[in-house]
Amino acid sequence: MSTPSSMERQAADLARNIRTLREARGLSQTHVAKLAGVPRATWSNLESGGANPTLSVLTRVAAALRVSVEELLAPPRARCRLFRADELRRKTRGSVVVRELLPDPIPGLQLERMVVPAGGRMTGTPHTPGTREYLTCERGLLTLTVEGETYQLSPGDVLVFRGDQKHGYGNGGREEAVGYSVVVVDPRGL
Repeated sequence: MSTPSSMERQAADLARNIRTLREARGLSQTHVAKLAGVPRATWSNLESGGANPTLSVLTRVAAALRVSVEELLAPPRARCRLFRADELRRKTRGSVVVRELLPDPIPGLQLERMVVPAGGRMTGTPHTPGTREYLTCERGLLTLTVEGETYQLSPGDVLVFRGDQKHGYGNGGREEAVGYSVVVVDPRGL
């Protein structure tokens, strides 16, 4: 019995990834084929591992499933993977500790946890035009200054603002503050 070639493994990985992603989204082959602009038979061949798709087809399939082409071609991931806190990227900006909460890059999305000591401050980096940022406070008192206007967030509050503006984070309280920032890049800027 011979072992599968590299090309056969890649075709099997592609088929498994496409099928898994489609099923996870609750889509039929007919519906997702229509979203991708490919014939239903082509989609069926992709999921069976019998297709040799062009780059154009792969790009349309990736867009329909909302993933990168690289994710379609990658060896399938385990159904679950636990990332320990020390495995996630962490950086200190000023007195603020920022930890990324998405271990795998997701195009157009950034999620970070910020720990801001009492009196701490951090200058935000303006993002590309059209970006939306969502800031929520979990603990303490967070402040956000956007284009000269300051907002104070208490636990549970959410502030939505254009992320392409000058902005800065702070803690005007007497105890450590914890907040979460979600940055959603305008898909036209990707």
